[in-house]
Amino acid sequence: MQLIDCPWCGPREEVEFHYGGQAHVAYPDDPAALSDEQWAHYVFFRANPKGPLAERWSHAAGCRRWFNAVRDTASHRFLAVYRPDEPQPVIS
Repeated sequence: MQLIDCPWCGPREEVEFHYGGQAHVAYPDDPAALSDEQWAHYVFFRANPKGPLAERWSHAAGCRRWFNAVRDTASHRFLAVYRPDEPQPVIS
């Protein structure tokens, strides 16, 4: 079982968390002006790299707060965890 380090509760088992998608995806400034194709791109098209990716996670069975994490998609290892109001850490 993998431990995920919640910024508020500390390390907890992965079953307590829910994945929330790619982090740092900006909501459109004028959603009403988007075409169907632009909406589809916003909703469905996300980065899918092999390596580090910033993601949103929710501690569903704990404090129920959202946080961001940089996770290696190849190894599933969490490289950094940070609160939504903090900048994304630089991963070397």
